[in-house]
Amino acid sequence: MDKILNTGRYIFPLSFLLYVGLHLGKPDVGASFVPSFIPLPYFWNYFTLVCILLFIVSALIGKFDKLAYCLMALYVILMALLVHLPRAMGNGLENTAMMANVDREKELEMVNFFRNIMVTGALLAFAKFVAKDNRVVG
Repeated sequence: MDKILNTGRYIFPLSFLLYVGLHLGKPDVGASFVPSFIPLPYFWNYFTLVCILLFIVSALIGKFDKLAYCLMALYVILMALLVHLPRAMGNGLENTAMMANVDREKELEMVNFFRNIMVTGALLAFAKFVAKDNRVVG
């Protein structure tokens, strides 16, 4: 049973490859999530892609993994608070191609907000109980 449970150490960080694919394959979508008060949305899309890749590598090889989990938690909670929560309240949806479905978009953003809160908790738990490298974050 321990061997099965230990696979979570790899499955969880590898699940973030989905976001790498989204940032790489659909840069317009990633850039559209950057709030309008932040310049250079495509830069932030690709910068985020690189940061997520670095997180995955760090988590898998166990070097600076505690720092990587903490920084990823910070990123995810900031996305929840700066992107998904305002969009769930209707802000930033005026450029949405599906204006007829604004209520549906708001519902989806609320789901994204709660998902990000859950993922932040998981990232912090991994930082506390799974990560081994205490060099930067004690």
